[in-house]
Amino acid sequence: MTDKNEQNPNEGLSIEEQKKKAAAEAKAKALELAKQRQAEKAKAAETTEPAAEPELTKEELKKKAAAEAKAKALELAKQRQAEKAKAEEATVPAAEPELTKEELKKKATAEAKAKALELARQRQAEKAKVDETSEPELTKEELKKKAAAEAKAKALELAKQRQSEKGNATEPAGDDEKAKAAAKAKAVAAAKAKAAAAAKAKLARETGGDTASEPASDDEKAKAAAKAKAAAAAKAKAAAAAKTKAAREAGGEPASDDEKAKAAAKAKAAAAAKAKAAAAAKAKAAREAGGEAPAGDDEKAKAIAAAKAKAAAAAKARAAANAKGAAAEPAEEEKPSPNQPILDTYIKVIKEHLGEETLEDAYINRLSKDVPTLVAKPDTYYKVAEFLKHNDQLCFDYLSEMHGTDFETHFEVYNHLYSYVNRQSVALKVKIDRNSAVTQSITPLWAGANWPERETYDLLGIQFEGHPNLTRIMLPDDWVGHPLRKDYEPHDVEV
Repeated sequence: MTDKNEQNPNEGLSIEEQKKKAAAEAKAKALELAKQRQAEKAKAAETTEPAAEPELTKEELKKKAAAEAKAKALELAKQRQAEKAKAEEATVPAAEPELTKEELKKKATAEAKAKALELARQRQAEKAKVDETSEPELTKEELKKKAAAEAKAKALELAKQRQSEKGNATEPAGDDEKAKAAAKAKAVAAAKAKAAAAAKAKLARETGGDTASEPASDDEKAKAAAKAKAAAAAKAKAAAAAKTKAAREAGGEPASDDEKAKAAAKAKAAAAAKAKAAAAAKAKAAREAGGEAPAGDDEKAKAIAAAKAKAAAAAKARAAANAKGAAAEPAEEEKPSPNQPILDTYIKVIKEHLGEETLEDAYINRLSKDVPTLVAKPDTYYKVAEFLKHNDQLCFDYLSEMHGTDFETHFEVYNHLYSYVNRQSVALKVKIDRNSAVTQSITPLWAGANWPERETYDLLGIQFEGHPNLTRIMLPDDWVGHPLRKDYEPHDVEV
């Protein structure tokens, strides 16, 4: 027992306590070692004889000090390593030394690599087992065939499921759907009967038909086509009637005239299309049996006539529906403009101050944001413009737009005015005779009319009396004519 305690004095202590004890012992040893070195150094300094050593230069002293420092550092490093080794020996053998972050990362990486390798090996083993038990490798063609077979099997399975779902549906089909199904069945039966008749006729012609009887067969063909067309029209009408009846029974409301017209138009269109198809099929059969080209032209003419009849019927039905709709719904009355009271105020003020006959017309311009528009007479144009600007109630102090227009029967000058005081707009127009295109200039009232009036003079030839400088502004002075006139003819042929 005594030997065991001497060999392992740390028995009974935890790892942390053992580490602390080892660190304390190492510190104590280091202090003891430092004291011994200091004592040895003092003894060496006492015993050294300065006279014995030759005098050294500064460089030699530096080298000597550096060598001594290196030697001391090496000695200290050796001592620390020895102390560290002793401390490790003193710790419990079962306890692992504490690792740094880098060492822990390396260890985790190594473990992860080992696990990944092990997993890859397992997968390879499983794959090898599967390959041993699986079928032999197929070629591209075999793979394609296999995929096609699987797709067909899936499609069949899906079709079976849909059929079973359709058969298990508990809700009965609606009257509208029944009518559609009946109409489709009738159309299919008629098409089959028509095809059978055409085949029968072709067979009869090929086996025992005479060339002398061909004119009569054309007549019979026309009669048969007419009968087929009438039968198709009757069937279409019956289907449409059944559909409307079902709709009335389902909704409790009679079908409207518009719906009837649409149904009739659809029936006519369907009949015309069927007749056209029948005519084309007969013409083809006749050509194959040895018919002549004029008969084909006749069939084409019939087809064209049928198409025209179809278009006329559709247009007629559309017109009838529109007429009935217009009669059923009364035309909505045009709502008065919100600017109508403003226009009424302008008219009242102008007539009170300038007279009843001052304005030629006044209206709300619906095409230009409901702007109140005043049409002055040629002799009152300047007077109305002056009143609009200087009247305390109106105060139109800004001219935002001015231009001229040629209406072939007359010229027209348009001005758009704005009042910043009232935040309101007004349009002032004047109509001018084309033969004597003269009116008053409003440049003295609004300086902004200067260049627009010059432009109107340049391009339309309207004379503005009282303008300070009425000269061309866009074209040269020697230009002949005014390009915005409707009757303008270029003087220079290259223009």
